[in-house]
Amino acid sequence: MATDYEVRAAYDATSLIVYQAYSKQIALPAINNQTFETPFSFNRMTWIKPSFLWLMERSNWAQKSVQEYILGLRITRSGWEKALREGVLTSPEKRVYPDGQA
Repeated sequence: MATDYEVRAAYDATSLIVYQAYSKQIALPAINNQTFETPFSFNRMTWIKPSFLWLMERSNWAQKSVQEYILGLRITRSGWEKALREGVLTSPEKRVYPDGQA
């Protein structure tokens, strides 16, 4: 059973913008220095969103604890494609995947 999925995002030929919610301790240094610094960790799982409004709703309009800052992050198309290849579904479709390992 083939299902088509669609990603709606702001993009151009080389990059797209995704959104993520962060705490003040992570967001302000990232904004000021245009790069992530400690306490940000590249080893943690994250949910990036291609929709600003979806992330705003998910973060309770930036009111949830440690989600007070919503950042727009420009990533390369190749980085996005790698994230899609290496991504893990949190709720696999039972009709498509027999179990979580698949």
